[in-house]
Amino acid sequence: MDEQDWLAERFEEHRTHLRAVAYRMLGSLAEVDDAVQESWFRLSRTDPSEVRNLGGWLTTVVGRVCLDMLRSRSSRREEPAGPHLPDPIVDRADGADPEHQALLADSVGLALLVVLDTLDPAERLAFVLHDMFALPFDEIAPIVGRSSAATRQLASRARRRVQGSPTRPDADLARQRAVVDAFFAAARDGDFDALVAVLDPDAVLRADAGGAMPAGTSREVRGAAAVAGQALTFRGSGGTAAAPQQALVNGAAGAVITVDGRPMVVFAFTVANEKVVEIDVFRDPARLAALNVSL
Repeated sequence: MDEQDWLAERFEEHRTHLRAVAYRMLGSLAEVDDAVQESWFRLSRTDPSEVRNLGGWLTTVVGRVCLDMLRSRSSRREEPAGPHLPDPIVDRADGADPEHQALLADSVGLALLVVLDTLDPAERLAFVLHDMFALPFDEIAPIVGRSSAATRQLASRARRRVQGSPTRPDADLARQRAVVDAFFAAARDGDFDALVAVLDPDAVLRADAGGAMPAGTSREVRGAAAVAGQALTFRGSGGTAAAPQQALVNGAAGAVITVDGRPMVVFAFTVANEKVVEIDVFRDPARLAALNVSL
C-alpha cells in the first residue's frame, strides 16, 4: 500500500465523524458531502508527517471549510423570505439507518438546527466544535481568528440562544408518536379545538416553499390558533395523497405523505412536555427527491 492509499484509508475511518460535524454546521446534506470532500483534498495535499493527531486535524479542517461555506452563504442570502429549513434525515418508523444514527447522535433534531442557523457563523462553529465535539477553545480560536477567551464568548452567546429555545424533543418516542397521531386525527376530522389542545401555546409551523419560492426559504406561522388553522389545510395536502405514513425524522416522530409511492410532503415534529412545539413541513419536489425517502 502506497502512502496515498494509506492516507485514504485513514481518512475513511474519520468520514462518519466529519459528516456529523458538517451536518451540525451546515444543515445541508449536499453541502456536507462537499465539505467532507474538500477536507480530503486538503489532507491529500498535506505531508502526513506534519499531522500528529489526524482526527483533531481533520475536525479543525472540516470546521474551517464549513465556516467558509457559511460565510459565503450569508453573503449570497438577500432578504430571505423566512427561516432557512435544514435538510431532514428521514427513516422508516421502525428504526433508523445505521449511518443516519451516527449522523444524528446526541439528538440533533431539526429544531436545534433551525436555531443554529440563526447564529453568526463564528458562533455556530465555536458552539458546535466545543459543546458538541469537545474541541478545546485554543484549537478553535485559530479557525475563527479570535483569542481563546473571545472564542469562549462566542460559544457562550450561542449556548444561551440554544438553551432559550425548545430544541430537544421528549425522550419517549412512543409518547411523541401518540401526540403526532392525535394531531393528524384532529386535522383529518377538521377539529380546530382538538388541534389547539395538542399544540403548545407558542407553537411554530415552518413550511418550505414547495417550489414556489427560492430554494431554502420557508413560510412561518406562530401561535397555537394560527398553526391549527394551517393544519386544517393538511387534509388536502397532495391532492389524492394517501394518509400520512409514520416515519422518523431526525430521530423523532414524523410523517410522510405519498402519491403513487412517491413522497410529496414530509412532516417533522418537535414534541416537548407532550405538546407539539414545532412543525417543519417539506414540500419542495427537488429537495424530497434528493432525500431519497424510502418507506
